[in-house]
Amino acid sequence: MMNPDVPLNQSQPLVSVSSLRGWLLFCWFVASFGIVFFAHDLQQVVAGWPLAYWFAAQGSVFVFILIVALFAWFANRNERASAAPDAAYARYAMRIHKRFALFLVVFLLFLGALTLAEQSGLRRIWVGAIFLFATVFFYALVGIFGRTSKASEYYVAGRRIPAMYNGMAVAADWMSAASFISMAGGLYLQGFSGSGSQPGGLVYVLGWTGGFCLLALLVAPHLRKMNLYTVPDFFGVRYGGRWPRIIAAWSAVLCSFTYVVAQIYGVGLITSRLTGVQFEIGILLGLGGVLVCSFLGGMRAVTWTQVTQYVVLILAFLIPVSWLAYKQLGNPLAPFVYGQQLSKIAELERKLTDSAPEKDVIYEYARRSTDYARKLENVAESLELEIKTRKTEILRLSETHAEESVIVAARRELAAMPRDEEAARERWTRAMVENMERAQPLGGMPAHTRPFAGDPGGSENDQQLFNASRRNFLALMFCLMIGTAGLPHLLTRFYTTRSVADTRNSVTWSLFFIALLYLAAPALAVLVKFEIMGHLVGQRFEELPVWIAQWAKVDPALISVSDINGDHILQFAELKLGADIVMLATPEIGGLPYVVSGLVAAGGLAAALSTADGLLLTIGNALAHDLFYQGENDRAGAVRRVMLSKFALLLVALLAAYVAAQRPADILFLVSASFSLAGAAFVPAMILGIFWKRATRQGAISGMLVGLSLTLYYMVINAPVVRSVLGLWGPGLWFDIEPVSAGVFGVSAGLIVTVVVSLLTPTSRAPHTV
Repeated sequence: MMNPDVPLNQSQPLVSVSSLRGWLLFCWFVASFGIVFFAHDLQQVVAGWPLAYWFAAQGSVFVFILIVALFAWFANRNERASAAPDAAYARYAMRIHKRFALFLVVFLLFLGALTLAEQSGLRRIWVGAIFLFATVFFYALVGIFGRTSKASEYYVAGRRIPAMYNGMAVAADWMSAASFISMAGGLYLQGFSGSGSQPGGLVYVLGWTGGFCLLALLVAPHLRKMNLYTVPDFFGVRYGGRWPRIIAAWSAVLCSFTYVVAQIYGVGLITSRLTGVQFEIGILLGLGGVLVCSFLGGMRAVTWTQVTQYVVLILAFLIPVSWLAYKQLGNPLAPFVYGQQLSKIAELERKLTDSAPEKDVIYEYARRSTDYARKLENVAESLELEIKTRKTEILRLSETHAEESVIVAARRELAAMPRDEEAARERWTRAMVENMERAQPLGGMPAHTRPFAGDPGGSENDQQLFNASRRNFLALMFCLMIGTAGLPHLLTRFYTTRSVADTRNSVTWSLFFIALLYLAAPALAVLVKFEIMGHLVGQRFEELPVWIAQWAKVDPALISVSDINGDHILQFAELKLGADIVMLATPEIGGLPYVVSGLVAAGGLAAALSTADGLLLTIGNALAHDLFYQGENDRAGAVRRVMLSKFALLLVALLAAYVAAQRPADILFLVSASFSLAGAAFVPAMILGIFWKRATRQGAISGMLVGLSLTLYYMVINAPVVRSVLGLWGPGLWFDIEPVSAGVFGVSAGLIVTVVVSLLTPTSRAPHTV
């Protein structure tokens, strides 16, 4: 087995680095899987924090940063000693520092000017529009000034991005709409680990930070040594032949396309809220900023755009959460003080569970669910009766000369009825399930700090639910971590640094910048939940803040309220929040000035645009460079390749915009699915190709195809629509694992198949030494 850490003429550091890597991987495993597995037993309260909750929300993240930083420092010691100083590069880095400082000052002045303008009477619609167009215009300027047709600049930014700035760019690329828009909302809705067997909550914090340990220790530095342009390049160089590269390229297109649809959906959501335009038009407006950067300048323009976008998004996230922390606790350092609110939320949860009005709402939801179940017993007869009843009601209103608005509303209800039995069955089934889910205490939300559903010491059903909940949490965490080590758009970012040592440092900087948001997200979820439970719930419907109606107009799935029990007072179970609304509406929930709302929307837009830039660039490069490149090594061939990448990027962007306009699923699910796909398609063959000399081309091809196919099969066959069409009844889950974590099967199968086939087939040529 070859070790990629040491040049062939050196052997002394070999054992040291390998040994350190082994110990650090052991620490990573204990800090993630070990702590989570025993989370139910770690409920001791220390300084106001339940121990398991604190470790999952913060402690593990600190351990992951320490692991990555220690490995980078140790592995870089010898390289740093032998590296000659580069005066030209030092001058270049100094110019970058000055430009970045200038941008930071100008942006803060821009925020101050807009704040003064709002206080002077500038309308809110103008504040939002200025934020949108000013930021997108600036990103476009970077794209225009960074335009290039040179292959090394377009694909890898000339391999001269300083480690710290590449860390910012990676963080912006990484913290997509899912991180900025949806993660805090997911933590609000799902608490520690999700509801029932559905995993969620802190699994995203653990999975999306712990994956960087695998990236730093096993993948990124080794790929950087090979001076590649794309991830499929690795498979072509390491294994030889056309098929490893082709399979890798199409896999990159698949997982990146799934990911980019979620980002463009986020772009449309934010743009429509900022400007008031329709959702579909908002998609096109935001897409313009993406295309200008990635189309004209490739990786060079995208890198510096992402650096500026990181500044926007991190300020947009930290300012509201710091404000809320100061408002509630008198201390703006939210990640370190929000533990005080956990016990208060637990008390509020107990009061709401025992509340008589809340129980009335739950009873009404249960009654509605039963009514829908009764309708589904005979769909044709129920549909006919519903239509007849509504027609009779319209006739009665007309004969009694009711108000025209009431008659129009009744006619709209009739027009909205299902057209046929199939549509009625689908709609009523969905309504029955939704009402059944909400016919539970706290609207079906779990207690915030409870590690898993069920009870290991309870009845047999409770024990099964507990084991399924914990198993799904571990499976999704595994997929997020493994997927992090295989996402093509993330790996390509580490090709842009000057050296392998800079790549290691860049991974450390990346995790540090990412942790600033990931440590604040659980704090935001807790503070918003306290604000809603303690202040919003209990208000009369006519006194509810206007932001509820404004966001409901953008998309009713984001937020909805209805007076279920007829007491004209908002109960907690009568409020339905989508995960995507919690962060975007935080300034309005906390009563902050509207300029902060504009900043948050601009931050969410920056998060979505930065990731969309990297993803579209990855897809375009995979199609042009890895699939259609015919081997021209001359300058003319390189220019043609770059141009083809640009046009492929444009076509994919338009297709992704169309798919996003259909609103196919929530952002978190789409992003999580792409991690399973990336992990199954790339990671087993990539890790074995780096560390195992015996891995063969046939083994890599077989493992990639089996891993990806099995993951796709498990996702598709468990989709409700597919099971309904195929007439499959009952759960089709293996070991109760949810489809979003399908990668746990794909990665395992891909690893086994790659090893077995490699052992059964001879190596056709000496593999490239990584």
